[in-house]
Amino acid sequence: MQFSLAHIGSRATASDEFNSSTLLYVQRMSRFVPTDAVGFRTEEAFFEWASKRNAKVPALIVLLDSEGRQMTSEAFAAWLGARRDESTRHIVFAVGPADGWSKAGRQHAHLVLSLGPMTMAHALARLVMAEQLYRACTILARHPYHSGH
Repeated sequence: MQFSLAHIGSRATASDEFNSSTLLYVQRMSRFVPTDAVGFRTEEAFFEWASKRNAKVPALIVLLDSEGRQMTSEAFAAWLGARRDESTRHIVFAVGPADGWSKAGRQHAHLVLSLGPMTMAHALARLVMAEQLYRACTILARHPYHSGH
């Protein structure tokens, strides 16, 4: 299985502390699952990229949105474990544009996921998603990082 953590919006820079922390989790996660982080200027550019990638390796698209499904860390790990057990090869987790995903964009999603009911900066949402992906990997590997509280 492979993960891609995508975002729509301005380009993340090396001086952006959220981005450096996100990349730290991406690096840590790569011990468990090959992972990359990619950015796109527009929703259309993201879906064009996803379509080209799907031609090579079909991917599940998970869109992050405040109106999506909420899960505990354990439930999210179980969801990922089920995808792994189904031999899913690639999952793309995408933080959307500032004004939210379009109706057409939502139709491409296999899952719309919420990190909670509070609004947060998109760079912070990317960091939280990276940490939760890492946490899910450690839960599945029975690594001590996740202590359950």
